[in-house]
Amino acid sequence: MTNLEPPVPQPGHHRPGITDSESSIELKDIAGLSQGQIVRKRFFRHRGALVAMVMLVFIVVLAFTSVGPQFGGFKPGGWWRYTWNIAVEIENAGRPTISFFPFTLGNHPFGQDEVGRDIFAVVMRGTQQSLMIMVIVGSIATLIGTVVGAISGFYRGITDAVLMRFTDIIITIPVIVIGAVLGRRFGIAGAPVLALILGLVLWTGLARLVRGEFLSLREREFVDAARVAGARDRRIIFRHILPNAIGVIIVNSTLLMAAAILIETGLSFLGYGVQAPDTSLGKIISENQGAFSTRPWLFWWPGLFIIAIALCINFIGDGLRDAFDPRQRRMPNDKALAKARRVGPGGGRPDAVPAPGGDLDRAATVVSSRGAGMQGNGGMGGIRGYNADKPDIDDRPKLGDN
Repeated sequence: MTNLEPPVPQPGHHRPGITDSESSIELKDIAGLSQGQIVRKRFFRHRGALVAMVMLVFIVVLAFTSVGPQFGGFKPGGWWRYTWNIAVEIENAGRPTISFFPFTLGNHPFGQDEVGRDIFAVVMRGTQQSLMIMVIVGSIATLIGTVVGAISGFYRGITDAVLMRFTDIIITIPVIVIGAVLGRRFGIAGAPVLALILGLVLWTGLARLVRGEFLSLREREFVDAARVAGARDRRIIFRHILPNAIGVIIVNSTLLMAAAILIETGLSFLGYGVQAPDTSLGKIISENQGAFSTRPWLFWWPGLFIIAIALCINFIGDGLRDAFDPRQRRMPNDKALAKARRVGPGGGRPDAVPAPGGDLDRAATVVSSRGAGMQGNGGMGGIRGYNADKPDIDDRPKLGDN
């Protein structure tokens, strides 16, 4: 019979493979921080999300300052010498004039189309429209999905049944069909109308996720404490439950934005999205699909910006997911473990036992709490925490309230 060594006791948590030292270091790292500070600190540790955020800000600034935005008759100019809807004399046979060795932009760094329009100006205008659609769709779909999911999950019963059956009806209708039919009719009104149409049909997935979160959170102890204190339903929803579901809402909002820009690109490519005389990144590709073999640069630049925007949004959403999920743990390296360990008589050996009363022991006792629920953090051995609003005078029923 093989003799097996007894497992190393790991008090204070239930996840295998995590030592007391690792758990204590993370507890010490977030001790005294609020929920927002913890989320911000975790987000800024995500290098991919930071790089994506910087890149997205650069794209937004470049698109709106180069050729200037256009809102109806308001057309402030930008710093670029050409505009997206005016043709000029063709130079260099329409090929891009940008050079990297040595680095020079030239007059038309992205080239020109067959009529002489500057492709850089056209791509910047298309990026403006695609970004506008992304933001509007994300905002509308997030608002509708959150409201429907919150009401359905909190009240349950007949309210839940009616709202979820309505959601099922919207889900059964293909988004691309709705966008094609309505986009063809209203696309000439511009990107905002197309974004409104898409936002009214892309909220269903978020509504189901929010409903699931509310069904779980409404049974927690801090919600029961708020009810006992006399808080009304509106206050329980907005001050107690919704802050604990904000992570799911924000993360899925970023996914909705990334999906919206791809759907708009597909619709515009098929001719059902943004209509002339305006343009978008998908419409630029659609207009120049016949020149793929002769002038491929007409596809490179709009395609590059579509991919860059979608990837940036997805990376930011990935960083927000890790930041808001209290079950995500940042494992300390050997150097951090050695620094936190108080060496006993072992003289710095790896198996040295921490001295009583050391930093690890003090850090292990730090458990932040807010009101009736634990503050969400990843240092409690994978146990999910919750942020409860502190009871105050507003939790008491007012005279005349039901």
